[in-house]
Amino acid sequence: MKKKIAFISEHASPLATLGGVDSGGQNVYVAELAKHLASAGYQIDIFTRREDQNQSYITNWLPGIRVIHIEAGPATCVAKEELLQYMPQFTKNMSSFIRTEQINYEVIHANFWMSGLVACDLKEIFDIPFVITFHALGYVRKLYQKDVDKFPACRIDVEKHVAANADVIIAECPQDREDLINYYGANAQKITIIPCGFSKKEFYPVNKTEARKQLGLDPDANIILQLGRMVPRKGIDNVIRAAAKLKNGNKPLQLLIVGGDTDIPDPEKSPELKRLMDIARKENILNSVHFTGRKNRSELKYYYSAADIFITTPWYEPFGITPLESMACGTPVIGSDVGGIKYSVAPGETGFLVEPDNPQALADKIDFLLNDNQLLSSMQHNSIERVNKQFTWARVASMAAALYEQLGAAVAHPAVRHRQQTAA
Repeated sequence: MKKKIAFISEHASPLATLGGVDSGGQNVYVAELAKHLASAGYQIDIFTRREDQNQSYITNWLPGIRVIHIEAGPATCVAKEELLQYMPQFTKNMSSFIRTEQINYEVIHANFWMSGLVACDLKEIFDIPFVITFHALGYVRKLYQKDVDKFPACRIDVEKHVAANADVIIAECPQDREDLINYYGANAQKITIIPCGFSKKEFYPVNKTEARKQLGLDPDANIILQLGRMVPRKGIDNVIRAAAKLKNGNKPLQLLIVGGDTDIPDPEKSPELKRLMDIARKENILNSVHFTGRKNRSELKYYYSAADIFITTPWYEPFGITPLESMACGTPVIGSDVGGIKYSVAPGETGFLVEPDNPQALADKIDFLLNDNQLLSSMQHNSIERVNKQFTWARVASMAAALYEQLGAAVAHPAVRHRQQTAA
């Protein structure tokens, strides 16, 4: 009989279109981890909040994977900052589903702090052990966003409660582990580092000439790429300002900015897009900046492969999947020296690290790399090798499965579990 795992991802559905404000790395993490665990023989149920009355209660998404849309608040899109009030309803309705279906889950894998709160309650009700991947920490977010952060003030206290009650905490990189220990007093023995990954089926090198032809791009231009959610903390403004500082070379420069809330860029519907366009206009490089809008994942490999360099300079980044996807396509990364980026990018081998919000430092690294074809070629090769060795979803799923098995064994032996709870 297949072992059953429940995923909770209250705001980030694996079925969501990526690129919007609340759709990004967590959606990919949940989807890809579930896919690979299912292929390894697990039965996965993913519980997420219902955002549309037309959504089926249960979606048989892929073999071995169901997506269950839980009623929690209005059946419409609600910003994740406003969802905490609906978590008791989420817990109640998920509990009813478990009872009605008479399912014995081996483990609950919660994603994000509000899902962790639900998992805490379900552990008490059903005695199901749970694993938590926070994906982002409120304390760190508050350090950088300050009053712009609109999450409830109780978030950090809830995260501390979740960390204390979780059977295992998955940190996505060493920085994540340190933050959990230093800011939350998390038990180091309960923390396991398991990184994010990339899909080998979706991301692989495409011939640069063919990729540019596919996208209608100048075959002879220097092309730099920024791809991801269009929110201020991602530092897209920093990339635009850096592009304005690049030295004039023999080739034209194009900066591609992929992402946003809509397929066709519309500054009237996106304040952040309008702000970025205004910056490009002020820096006098609007003609060299191409805002593409949101793209399907099937198209992204062409953008990564068409670029000479991928740039990502967020203020902070719990992990960051886009650098992995870029390296998988053979495109070096220049990224912020923060969080997961400084874990996934090997400086001098697969790209460079720079301070966030330092356009001149970023411009210097871009210029340096664009003017050293031998180094650029070496980094392309090293990038592909590094991510395929360390960051495939298959490897991540294997690590997660081993963790579930260890947790199941501990639960099967009450004395072991008692020692864990005492240590916590």
